[in-house]
Amino acid sequence: MAERVEASSVPEGENTIEEREVGAMWELEQKLDQPMDEEANKLNNMYREKGLSMLMLLRLSFQSLGIVYGDLGTSPLYVFYNTFPDGIDDSEDVIGALSLIIYSLLLIPLIKYVFIVCKANDNGQGGTLAIYSLLCRHAKVKLIPNQHRSDEDLTTYSRTVSAEGSFAAKTKKWLEGKEWRKRALLVVVLLGTCMMIGDGILTPAISGKASLLFFFLRLTKKDDNSLQNHLLTVLSATGGIKVNNPKMSGDIVVLVAIVILIGLFSMQHYGTDKVGWLFAPIVLIWFLFIGATGMYNICKYDTSVLKAFSPTYIYLYFKRRGRDGWISLGGILLSITGTEALYADIAYFPLLAIQLAFTFFVFPCLLLAYCGQAAYLVIHKEHYQDAFYASIPDSVYWPMFIVATGAAIVGSQATISGTYSIVKQAVAHGCFPRVKIVHTSKKFLGQIYCPDINWILMLGCIAVTASFKKQSQIGNAYGTAVVLVMLVTTLLMVLIMLLVWHCHWILVLIFTFLSFFVELSYFSAVIFKIDEGGWVPLIIAAISLLVMSVWHYATVKKYEFEMHSKVSMSWILGLGPSLGLVRVPGIGLVYTELASGVPHIFSHFITNLPAIHSVVVFVCVKYLPVYTVPEEERFLVKRIGPKTFRMFRCVARYGYKDLHKKDDDFENKLLTKLSSFIRIETMMEPTSNSSTYSSTYSVNHTQDSTVDLIHNNNNHNHNNNMDMFSSMVDYTVSTLDTIVSAESLHNTVSFSQDNTVEEEETDELEFLKTCKESGVVHIMGNTVVKARTGSWLPKKIAIDYVYAFLAKICRANSVILHVPHETLLNVGQVFYV
Repeated sequence: MAERVEASSVPEGENTIEEREVGAMWELEQKLDQPMDEEANKLNNMYREKGLSMLMLLRLSFQSLGIVYGDLGTSPLYVFYNTFPDGIDDSEDVIGALSLIIYSLLLIPLIKYVFIVCKANDNGQGGTLAIYSLLCRHAKVKLIPNQHRSDEDLTTYSRTVSAEGSFAAKTKKWLEGKEWRKRALLVVVLLGTCMMIGDGILTPAISGKASLLFFFLRLTKKDDNSLQNHLLTVLSATGGIKVNNPKMSGDIVVLVAIVILIGLFSMQHYGTDKVGWLFAPIVLIWFLFIGATGMYNICKYDTSVLKAFSPTYIYLYFKRRGRDGWISLGGILLSITGTEALYADIAYFPLLAIQLAFTFFVFPCLLLAYCGQAAYLVIHKEHYQDAFYASIPDSVYWPMFIVATGAAIVGSQATISGTYSIVKQAVAHGCFPRVKIVHTSKKFLGQIYCPDINWILMLGCIAVTASFKKQSQIGNAYGTAVVLVMLVTTLLMVLIMLLVWHCHWILVLIFTFLSFFVELSYFSAVIFKIDEGGWVPLIIAAISLLVMSVWHYATVKKYEFEMHSKVSMSWILGLGPSLGLVRVPGIGLVYTELASGVPHIFSHFITNLPAIHSVVVFVCVKYLPVYTVPEEERFLVKRIGPKTFRMFRCVARYGYKDLHKKDDDFENKLLTKLSSFIRIETMMEPTSNSSTYSSTYSVNHTQDSTVDLIHNNNNHNHNNNMDMFSSMVDYTVSTLDTIVSAESLHNTVSFSQDNTVEEEETDELEFLKTCKESGVVHIMGNTVVKARTGSWLPKKIAIDYVYAFLAKICRANSVILHVPHETLLNVGQVFYV
């Protein structure tokens, strides 16, 4: 193992000659091998939505019904029952509960999420991690130290600067001031992410609980007292199948529920686009049905329920019911479940499509549905448990029942799709083990499918469905997860409004007060039900948080170790063109996560083996925040060190949609770009006005001579010399038209047409061709991370056991990149962190 390199600070004051030499050498290394992130600024913004036609907008709005609003739309099936589990004493209580539902829908889904929170997306990605990504661009709160100032040149990298002395600037400084604050922020973000994953497990287990609730009740005509007893044994997905039917055992009910869940998750691989077209008509008919039924019930039973639009009845409701009214908020909360998934699902559809669908269709239909049920309950208080089905006219009962069954099953799609997006973002942030991610649409950004996560969710749903015998337990668990996600989102949105949007503090205060007032009220209600099923999402979140925290912690430590132990260019230059080894024919592709510097794996390789390939290419696969990267802009190539070293760096850039395919012909495309780079580099010859250097520059291969070179010219034209040197050895090529790096634009470029240049070009290209024919080897690190000796016990458990287990079961980099097994060379190394 190479010794860990520690950075030392340079004392202030007059530098000695040795110190100036070290500083000059460090600056030379930066010139020789700079990060290539700035080349991303040549990309067009591939993500930003182009103008959508009205027809396309309506189409996407229609599809969003089946993906985004299924869960929110099926809430009328069970809200009033969970609000009044012990019956209705006063008709005015129904009006008060309806008023709470109306203003909950108005404040949380409509105003907060659809028109405020959804605008805080990161290149179309929603969820708590998207907010965290925005915060990382506007404040230095990211714990993985891989940021570079050139990242800001990305076309998709938008950042605003706070005015000096403003409240936003003070908040930013406060966040950046202490390391524990950054960690606390990440923990809050991961907590919200874990609760969202919990939603993905609990929603399929509850969304259909009332769809079949009264199937056998309708057939057996059971009275309300027996119904009270039967409800206690109702399972969420097939709740109405077993209602005092002696021929149907509980095991059969569980089996039917499991079959439904397996069918739902088995459809996910078809993709959001196809599933959306399948589910959207069902949800569309569902909303039309509940809206029309609600309007019918309002006109038939009691139009006075519309007075619930006055918030006065909320005050009267709590005054009349007291503590019981406050606890009933746990049932009211179910009216806005699915809202948190709405934000996570914005990656699947344009924001405008989601806003149009909710504002002009979903929201009015939900209001009519709840008002219609309330009008029925005012007259028929005894039907508090089956208000939805009892209020349906007999002539449309069975069609409504069929649609409700389909809509209830579809209701879980929103959180399933949202969970895919959340996990994808977590992987990109280094907070989740590597999983397979499949993009299911060629037209729309963000429509993905994660097979590994899909089956984990399915197993979790089956476990919850089989374990809980009471519907109320699943409802309590679901409510706890929902309200915690909302609280985390509110907290992060406060930072977004301050640091990103620079909103006036009064607007931030209003948003914070209203959001926390509503959500903390709900949270205080669900606390009473922690022991009645509310503990389930806490257990799920704890397990998920452990996995994500340990993976992120180990990733940070691993990256820090690689940065500290990377090889300096002075060491490479000191080895000479042969690198002190036998250069065997062939091309070695050395994969690394570092976009600059020579990785530790290379020094480890050449230290233990006496030979290295004639051509060495350091390959960094980098994901950019764009939809896709055109093939002609995929690779950025530059030379490392003098030509005789035959060492190159290649950054392979990918967007969200781009996939690593077996038939992608990665090797040939990379080597073709490398050939183009050599051809163009040989044609170009930089010149300088400085008399110290001629147009042809030779690099000495020892550290001392290189330092002397810099030191001797340090007094009068050091900067110009470094620019000239950089322009000669650090060409970066993305296309044939954009071949000059940012630093070399200041230099005069001339084209050399003499035969020597042509021969040099031909020789190097012929040499590259010969090496390719000899074979290409993919060199990847098989790294084992262990805790250092003397580490405290929790760290040893986290690194040596938890992370080691996760690293063993997750997908390897070679699998993700589809590296041919016969050309793969794994280099074993141990990092003690």
